[in-house]
Amino acid sequence: MFAHAEAEGVTLRLDGTEVQVRRPRAHRAGRKAFMSGKKRLDTGKAVMISDEQGRELWLGAVRPGRMHDVTQVRTDGIEEQLHLHPNVQAEVDSGCQGLIRDYPDQVSGPPKEPDAQAGPSERNFYDHARRRQSQRRIMVEHAIAEPKQWRPLQRWTGRRNDLPEVIAAIGSLVSDRSARRPSARKPSTELVLVRRPAC
Repeated sequence: MFAHAEAEGVTLRLDGTEVQVRRPRAHRAGRKAFMSGKKRLDTGKAVMISDEQGRELWLGAVRPGRMHDVTQVRTDGIEEQLHLHPNVQAEVDSGCQGLIRDYPDQVSGPPKEPDAQAGPSERNFYDHARRRQSQRRIMVEHAIAEPKQWRPLQRWTGRRNDLPEVIAAIGSLVSDRSARRPSARKPSTELVLVRRPAC
């Protein structure tokens, strides 16, 4: 995927998405690992990567919901792919500030919020910069919404160990469907005959 993005000049959009899972039994080891600090629920977290057209390229790297976004990206080798493909550009949210700091020429994200003593001009500049960055990154939110239409990813009631396989399967189906969707780069998805059949 990173090689394709580098060859085609695709700017990647990265974001995490959470799926609610069943709460582990009391006094079980690792119970707190699934407690999401954002949703205050037991969740499993996956990473979504899409292109600028909002088409899913990859969905995976499933981890317990308590893990931070940038830790998840580093643990599953996505950061290493940025190192191996220095021409790949990516848009992230504020959860991946570490990537923005380590790869300033490749990864862009929201600007840092000014402090309370900032003047109106600094606050106005921050608001405009934040809005522009959100407009560039919003396509990954549309990509996340597609697999969330499948009932298993609205709330997973099965075994937590089976969730990564289910996410990978649904992600593959959604990716195949979105690949056939017309885009600015490929306005038509119809097959083109190399030569006309003989009459």
